[in-house]
Amino acid sequence: MAQADATIANVATPSIHADLHASGATLELVIGAYLIAFAVLLITGARLGQTHGYKRMYLSGMALFSFASLLCGLAPDPIVLVAARVLQGGGAALMFPQTLTGIQLNFRGAARIRAIGLYAIALSSGAVIGQALGGALVSADVLGLGWRAIFLVNVPIGAAGLAAAARMLPADRTGSRRRLDVRGVCWLSTALLALVVPLSLGRAEGWPLWTWLMLAASLPAGTAFLIGERRLARSGAAPLVNVRVLVQRPVLWALVSLTLATGTYYALLFTLAQYLQQGLGRSALVSGLTLVPWVSAFGAAGQLLRRLPRALHRHAPAAGCALLTAGFAGTSGALLAGWHGEVLLGAVFAAGGLGLGTQFSAQLGHLTESVPSDYAADISGVSTTLMQIGGAIAVAAFGTLYLALAGATPGAGGPAGAATHAFAVVTGTLAGAGLLATVAARAAARPASLGGVRLGAGRHHHAQVAPAKRG
Repeated sequence: MAQADATIANVATPSIHADLHASGATLELVIGAYLIAFAVLLITGARLGQTHGYKRMYLSGMALFSFASLLCGLAPDPIVLVAARVLQGGGAALMFPQTLTGIQLNFRGAARIRAIGLYAIALSSGAVIGQALGGALVSADVLGLGWRAIFLVNVPIGAAGLAAAARMLPADRTGSRRRLDVRGVCWLSTALLALVVPLSLGRAEGWPLWTWLMLAASLPAGTAFLIGERRLARSGAAPLVNVRVLVQRPVLWALVSLTLATGTYYALLFTLAQYLQQGLGRSALVSGLTLVPWVSAFGAAGQLLRRLPRALHRHAPAAGCALLTAGFAGTSGALLAGWHGEVLLGAVFAAGGLGLGTQFSAQLGHLTESVPSDYAADISGVSTTLMQIGGAIAVAAFGTLYLALAGATPGAGGPAGAATHAFAVVTGTLAGAGLLATVAARAAARPASLGGVRLGAGRHHHAQVAPAKRG
């Protein structure tokens, strides 16, 4: 649900404009407000799961998300719609990180690999389902609801999810709770807002001065956050993020690799939609279905990883990144050679999806095994936040590159030819990003032990959940 609603509104913006008379800037906020609230609050949501119970926060997040979806579907004007999208992003940020935290706390060995594989399927399919389902619902005009159906569909799904989660998730452990680092929340939120807002809105606005000023302001705010977290850890209190865990080499390089590789996927989602719909004149439904081979292969990767010998799992992230790189390079080469049919794209995308899925599942497994379960919230919150930020940076950078080339490529045989050339350049550049992710994954795989390192300061804080059955 959280992933689908990051993209589902894209295809509905013309209908929202016609129905609510929303301006271009407001339409950008309909999309951007959700992404901004989601990215900014993920780490706080993960920590709230540890301080107040991950089941409680999951249920609270899903309830808020469903209620906000209802408000979106009933919104009488653009202002209410944007405000409801902020609430929806906040609900997603409460719900989303509890999943990976729960996996790390309640599963071990082969059972954890399987759980992460299912988690990967949910993530990859959500973004594509958002585009395809959004186009289908708007086109079908279900019950005369038009664009409102894309939000109202979350209400019955959310109700069913709440019932299932209340029954199936293990109960939160009762006992003393850690205090939330409110100062850390304020500094982190300020830094992330200053970073994510211009990345989300800057490209469409033409990168005015305020976007660069906000980006510059994110650096001192982020520095103040890190200094405060280190000081808090030294005093024996509980910081919002345990920085000392994250700078350990296996963890740091794994996070870098995840951020780079996942960013290429978000960039592909945006540029492929532009290429197929604006460049080649295909429908939003065709655009979404073109990525089905990628998503299918991504989901299959986690299941294939389970069948590999455990000795090979350490090398799987780098191998997956290499296959991802080959998929982008193959796409670029095929387009430059004049082969640009959807069937060919689907075949090459399957290779890229298999590579990214292998890297994603294996790298998350590596991350969750690299630190004690006391730090599950740190890994969940930081990894998901970095993937969102990496995606925002990738969309801004590669989206700008594609749009610049698609509109200004000389001698490329008209608009379709220019779009094809632009997409070939973008996928070739994405192959370079995949290569960097490969290098980072290899660095993360080098033997390094966290044993003997006193993670955090003062005392260990145990998770507020009761363990579920193993396997």
